[in-house]
Amino acid sequence: MNFGILVLLLAIILFGVLAFMQVSALILAPLVTIFVIVCSQMDGTILSNLKELFMPAATQYVTSYFLVFFVGAIFGAVYQFTGAAESIARFIARFSKGKFTAPIIFIITCILTFGGVSGFVVFFVVYPIALNLFKESNLTRRLIPAAISAGCWTVSMTAPGSPSIQNVIAMNNLNTPSTAAFVPSLIVSVIEFIMIFLWLEMRSRSFTKKGFVFDDKRLKYQLSEDELSTEGRDDLPHWILAIIPIITILVLFNGFKIPVETSVFAGVMLAVILMFRKVEGGFKSWLKVFNKGAADSGVSILNTAIVVGFGGVVQHTQGFQNLVEMLKGLNMSPLLFVMITVAICAGACGSASGGMGVAFQSLTQTYLGLGASLEHIHRIAAIAAGTLDTLPHQGAQITLLGICKLTHKEAYFDIAITQILIPFITCGIFIAICGMGL
Repeated sequence: MNFGILVLLLAIILFGVLAFMQVSALILAPLVTIFVIVCSQMDGTILSNLKELFMPAATQYVTSYFLVFFVGAIFGAVYQFTGAAESIARFIARFSKGKFTAPIIFIITCILTFGGVSGFVVFFVVYPIALNLFKESNLTRRLIPAAISAGCWTVSMTAPGSPSIQNVIAMNNLNTPSTAAFVPSLIVSVIEFIMIFLWLEMRSRSFTKKGFVFDDKRLKYQLSEDELSTEGRDDLPHWILAIIPIITILVLFNGFKIPVETSVFAGVMLAVILMFRKVEGGFKSWLKVFNKGAADSGVSILNTAIVVGFGGVVQHTQGFQNLVEMLKGLNMSPLLFVMITVAICAGACGSASGGMGVAFQSLTQTYLGLGASLEHIHRIAAIAAGTLDTLPHQGAQITLLGICKLTHKEAYFDIAITQILIPFITCGIFIAICGMGL
């Protein structure tokens, strides 16, 4: 194997090992970047490469996408503190009656994130609801992380019309619409949804048959009595009222082609007006809600941007150039090339949006010269970004496992199936459908 490519592979492994050790992304990314700089024997000093390659890539990402993260986090905070997200979740959960528990949680998170609520916020909003439903169904907690994160990072992230950052990145780089490749995208979104739904239900029944129950003493971390008490709010807004701002965002973004930042901001304003009384304390309490959302946006984008900085260094290494040239020489179809390169970048960055940012920053001209439909490239890139980004070092998964009090050993297998294997299958189906002329 080419030494430069080997260095990149070792860097990704190092990323994963340090992530398992729960090292912060703010430490992890610069540390692994220094490893790449030294082992790749890059020109200049370590400090000069950090200043001239690492930081510009990170700051460019913040400049381009801060407002998207900002309004999304504000919207998520509003839905968290007004009880709007919980209201929608409870309404949907009402139909489960103890059945299809894991798939129901998957559906709830799909709806919330497709409606514009930040995935990180959804973690905290949906987890107590998931805990309650899993307890009522006496279903093992091992499936909670997969059910929640699959709803956040698969269909809702890649379906046509999604206001997700991945969709926006592809739109900005390819000048394509949010509904790019609508027909094949819709078909594979439905197929992906069904595959994940069936997997979660199959695993639920398998765990139950093997004797794995909710209060499982075999799990490393046990729930406290307070955590086992899963009572929610009683003064929730009506679910119809809660869903109106979400519909508004989707109509403005897709129907009127208003920028995602403006669309989500309009959703925030409408949610505040409709549910103002659901936050006790008036303007002072609402100020705390906005402050919380603003703080969440800073943490989210900084964790992503700092890893994008790592990608900014990687793309200037000889190993990365050798990898791209090797892929170009494999005589593969254009869409397969896009899928592999975006997936590899997402895996290197541990972030779907970060990987797309790196891939489009370094390979946009290559993609444009492939001869494939730009709308097809848009959609396959968005789907592929949600594959290898879910390797063990992904910050979002580490955060969610911490919230759920589970380890990688206990819960990662189902995360990998629903968010690596199934999305790769989805990519293959999409490429096949496009080859049929759709």
